[in-house]
Amino acid sequence: MSKPATELRKKNRIKTIQSSLEIEGNTLSIEQITALIENKRIIGPKKDILEVKNAIAVYDYIEKLNPHKLDSFCEAHGILMKDLIESAGSLRNKSVGIIKGSEVSHIAPPSEMLNLLLNNLFDYLKKDDDLILIKSCVFHYEIEFIHPFIDGNGRMGRLWQTLILKEAYPVFEFLPIETLIKERQEQYYESLKKSDNSGESTLFIEFKLEIILDSLEELLKIKNVSLTNIDRIALFKSLVKIDSFTRKEYLLNFIEISTATASRDLKFAVENGLIEKSGDKNTARYKYK
Repeated sequence: MSKPATELRKKNRIKTIQSSLEIEGNTLSIEQITALIENKRIIGPKKDILEVKNAIAVYDYIEKLNPHKLDSFCEAHGILMKDLIESAGSLRNKSVGIIKGSEVSHIAPPSEMLNLLLNNLFDYLKKDDDLILIKSCVFHYEIEFIHPFIDGNGRMGRLWQTLILKEAYPVFEFLPIETLIKERQEQYYESLKKSDNSGESTLFIEFKLEIILDSLEELLKIKNVSLTNIDRIALFKSLVKIDSFTRKEYLLNFIEISTATASRDLKFAVENGLIEKSGDKNTARYKYK
């Protein structure tokens, strides 16, 4: 599956790094991060520069990470938090709480439970029949809840959700999901808090699915994006909210392609078992399997 054009990929990666780190208090701008990617020197807080360099390194390494392996998860944390904390890449060995303002908003599970909880979470990721979109959201929430590391849990949750999604749909690697989270940061933390209070992740999942939908719609608005037929079929599946659809309804979401191209997309998807077709010609309707 191909990915968006090179400039768009670069732009969205920079936005992803800047937004994810700004949520954690980093002060560097998009222009400064762009300069660091281009190996230029900048002036800024030493810690902020190191955070960005580490984030660039982990995103450069992303193709070598396995979203289904705990060892890979810890390896990514080691890159992301290198020289920022002593225990980079290692699970915490003490109890921690999350403080918001003057209140303790969350007490994480005891450190002796971490291996069990994380192994169960990775088993869920590998074996459960839930949709990838749902599993990625559950994983993100559980990492926030389990809080496996002393620091860097938020950025790891966001990174790993991207990794999970991009394995199924490579275009997700370059969607501005973190940018939309940053813009709705208060809602992000509120959905985490409400999910904690309710004892289930439903509210957080709903929030993240809304973010994903909005980021997909943003991508579809951008002209001259080099999406393949498989990209379009995958994106439309994420957007469609009806049981079945017509070629015309499919075409409305991809105004840059012709009717003939839409027909070829749908023919390809039918022949490869991605969708089912009923009816013929102008009466044809399609449904995802």
